[in-house]
Amino acid sequence: MTDQTQDLDACWNRIGVAGDHSCGMLDKAVHCRNCDVYADAALRNLQRPVSAGYLREWAEHFRAPQDAGARHDNSCVAFRIGREWLALPTGMFQQIAPKAMPHKLPHRAARGLRGVVNAGGKLYPCIALADLLDIDESGGEARAGRHTFARMLLVQWEQQAYALPVDELHGILRYAAADLKPPAATINRGIDRYLAGVLPHEDMQIGCLDGSLLGYQLARTLR
Repeated sequence: MTDQTQDLDACWNRIGVAGDHSCGMLDKAVHCRNCDVYADAALRNLQRPVSAGYLREWAEHFRAPQDAGARHDNSCVAFRIGREWLALPTGMFQQIAPKAMPHKLPHRAARGLRGVVNAGGKLYPCIALADLLDIDESGGEARAGRHTFARMLLVQWEQQAYALPVDELHGILRYAAADLKPPAATINRGIDRYLAGVLPHEDMQIGCLDGSLLGYQLARTLR
């Protein structure tokens, strides 16, 4: 600790909002963060000398050679349906919504089209990727140590938005194009036809779906 930080009088911990509230300036300032004494202490803390260890740590960081192959120039949103971990390009996403019960559409029986759902006051056609990709929804379970909830992915392809129900949402992943691996020969053929590649992540093998191929199939369900 430097002499500059040692000289700071942390009065907010004694007589301020974190202390006994006896400071006479609280009546006017209401909170210590509105007080000039608090602001001056914060400024002095930010202007304190940098330690040699801190400088050495950052010097080593910037001296390290850059791995050109590790450039993460792609991103996707990973999710689970049944036992299958899949992902779609982040550019397709509008938002994530709670799962809702679809209302069936009369005289419409396209494969995967389960009806329409209300999300934020707007109606979206609800399309089950499980049906389109031949995925068994009865399999799979949440990863250990995670609280998971079924969600709806609100995505858009060209001018049309869709709601895609999923069993679990993992989140956004950034990766380099070179990180994608070819799918295993045993992969579900319904999924394989839409895959851009497989992304290894932690203990998962995530099938990255080709947004264009899947978007075209989503559009076909509404024709």
